[in-house]
Amino acid sequence: MQTLPYPRLTPWVTRLAIANAVVLLLRLTLFTSDAVTRVVAFTPAELLAQPWTPLTYLFVHADLVHLLLNTLGLVVFGSPLESRMGGRGFLALYFFAGIGAALFTMGLSALYPVAPFIGASGAVLGLVVAYAMTWPDAELVVFPLPMALRAPTVAVALVALNVVLAFASRGGGVAYEAHVGGAIMGYLFMRLQRLGQADAAAPRTLEPIISPTVPAAAVERSRAKPAPPVAARTSRALDRAAMAAEMDRVLDKISATGMDSLTPQERRFLDEVSRRKQAGPEA
Repeated sequence: MQTLPYPRLTPWVTRLAIANAVVLLLRLTLFTSDAVTRVVAFTPAELLAQPWTPLTYLFVHADLVHLLLNTLGLVVFGSPLESRMGGRGFLALYFFAGIGAALFTMGLSALYPVAPFIGASGAVLGLVVAYAMTWPDAELVVFPLPMALRAPTVAVALVALNVVLAFASRGGGVAYEAHVGGAIMGYLFMRLQRLGQADAAAPRTLEPIISPTVPAAAVERSRAKPAPPVAARTSRALDRAAMAAEMDRVLDKISATGMDSLTPQERRFLDEVSRRKQAGPEA
């Protein structure tokens, strides 16, 4: 099991939380008319007349409790994901899940009527699924349960609960269908991202990223002629030390700026390290 540190607020998570809070404040004070809410809420039957609503509905919440619950999910699951993926990757995931949740309910509206809805719950559930796929061994404490649960267990339970509630309380005022749609879109986003990374990977050859501790000239000499047995073992030890140092540097970069900041050469380096670990220890 893996226990992640308590998430710190990241830039885009903070901005989204502030934007949602400001919109609720304006809605409760200045724009109190139901007509204003209808303009920004997502109504499947009126998508062509109001094409902006798959985006705007994400920023509008019914009341303070609705806002606080979604903000809690945004902070707990969104902050680690933004730290891992970077700002652009996180925003792509968030809006893919949120907008996709709206379009998912539009598809369902062909089968039965779907009432207008507001709120970022679908996008947040997409973050829950993405979190579980990224850290499958992470443990989460879910109140009021006395024990921690693995992240995938929590994600599956939430999705299953929303599926049941979608059938049991159809038309009950909560868009459980959108929650399920957001979860599905979060899963699809992560799968598509991994497929894209696999397609973009270079052939399985390592172009060394020169570490400051190993001069480039030494690498060129090692290519020029084979080393005798003792020197070969020394060379392999230097290669392992250089790769370990480079791995530390790349991981620090990912932690600071996200996966999107890596260069193609750094991504190839990570792929090669992963391949070597799967192949087992060298002789």
